[in-house]
Amino acid sequence: MCQTPPILHSQSEKERKYDRQLRLWAASGQEALESANILLLNSGPGAVGVETLKNLVLPGIGRFTILDDSFVTDADLGVNFFLDDSCIGKSRAQCCTELLLELNPEVKGDWLPKAQESLKLEETLASSPTYTAILFTCPIRPENLAILRNYKEKHRTPLVGVHSAGFYSYFQVDLPGAFPIVDTHPDETATTDLRLLSPWPELSEFARELTKDIDSLDDHAHGHIPFVAILLHYLEIWRKKHDGRNPSTYAEKIAFRKMVQEGARTDNPEGGEENFEEAAAAVVKTIVPSTLPAALKVVFDYRQAHPEDSKSGFWIITDAIKSFYERHSALPLPGNVPDMKAQSSVYIKLQGIYKAKARRDFEEVLATVRSLPGGDSVDAAEVELYCKNAAFVKLINALDSTRSGGGLGSADRLRSVAATEFANDEVAETMALPLSLLPIYLALQATSYESGASSEAMLSNIGKLIPGAEKNKRVIEAASEVARAHGSELHNIAALTGGMVAQELIKIITKQYIPIDNTCIFDGIGSRCQVLRL
Repeated sequence: MCQTPPILHSQSEKERKYDRQLRLWAASGQEALESANILLLNSGPGAVGVETLKNLVLPGIGRFTILDDSFVTDADLGVNFFLDDSCIGKSRAQCCTELLLELNPEVKGDWLPKAQESLKLEETLASSPTYTAILFTCPIRPENLAILRNYKEKHRTPLVGVHSAGFYSYFQVDLPGAFPIVDTHPDETATTDLRLLSPWPELSEFARELTKDIDSLDDHAHGHIPFVAILLHYLEIWRKKHDGRNPSTYAEKIAFRKMVQEGARTDNPEGGEENFEEAAAAVVKTIVPSTLPAALKVVFDYRQAHPEDSKSGFWIITDAIKSFYERHSALPLPGNVPDMKAQSSVYIKLQGIYKAKARRDFEEVLATVRSLPGGDSVDAAEVELYCKNAAFVKLINALDSTRSGGGLGSADRLRSVAATEFANDEVAETMALPLSLLPIYLALQATSYESGASSEAMLSNIGKLIPGAEKNKRVIEAASEVARAHGSELHNIAALTGGMVAQELIKIITKQYIPIDNTCIFDGIGSRCQVLRL
């Protein structure tokens, strides 16, 4: 009797199309991307704004709108890849939109103003659906920037400003208040939490069962004891010799590691035991007490200081996680087990023990969530994700009341950062450190509203903002380079900057990975960038 093999599930056309990015941010991230609506307020040469949209259209952003009242000139053709000779005299917003849409038929796009209408930003925002994020390019009119800031505060919409001129560029991410990221994608090796200093009964019994007659085991069995069981076994021996204490200092851990190494057999045919080598290598990393990660403490502290700030599911789960930590002095167990030398059946059993414990911890947190006001509406999957990533949750823009909106930081904070950066520059050569890129930001920021300023005018504005900075040699050089560019963009710098900005927008839209906080400055001459909190 012949048997037909089952039909294998093949990828859909969409899965094949977005295969690489689905591996990065999974189906949930792709869904968030496809439901996003992005607004670009394009001004100046505008190439960097369009390049940013290009890198959002390709991975499948849901919808975008370009606001740009400029008409295409010969100068645009030399810098903007999405314009050609047939666009001369036409709306730049329309031409860019039409060519961007050719990159991905699944994306929808629109442009304003239509025909010969003037750009009325406030009316456009009031009559449009809420945007997921707003991107603007410099130079920008001050009144338009004020309108965008007001919209950001009212609708809690992330605002991203980009400025590119010559070989220099920067972009600033202005998030609406504290912005939590749960799915931060930490390195897989960093997520291992074996709880060897506080094992639960099932784990302790598992280790004792494997090691109770450890000296009488045959070579094969002895060489396949998982290192988790080996470490638990020798921890019991250590505690008996040290009044019940665990190895805590570095010297004690080195002595404990030596004890583990001495337990390995060297007379077996292979000449050594890989499982004992794994155990010895894991001592320093895994023999540690449970502590509250600094990033999660920031989340807890923010919640305590701002109990009224948000009633979202994230903060409800945060309250439940905090209660769990206060009860157990540990976070919910993630449940993942690293690969190790062991028999398959034993390794699977060990995995089951960790997964069962993680499930019980999750159910305890979920029960707490359900008991809190508004907890009934929180998705269980959201709770489970938080439990698995609790040690790596990140709160961007937390407890920072000094920042103003729109990507143009407060004067006091800018002066403070400038003092630190210039002081560091004085010893940079001695310490073999790179020089600060703040001078580039200051030069570009001085032309945020008017691109054609001379270097003297820029230095005068910088001096008014940061007294003495206008005499700094590197500030003078940066101002001279920006003045030489006279507001023009280079396509390669615009394309590179647009890629970086799109990457940060994708992080914000999908709420995965950790976006910058808050300014990224790029030096195309030295080919390097720096992130500063301005």
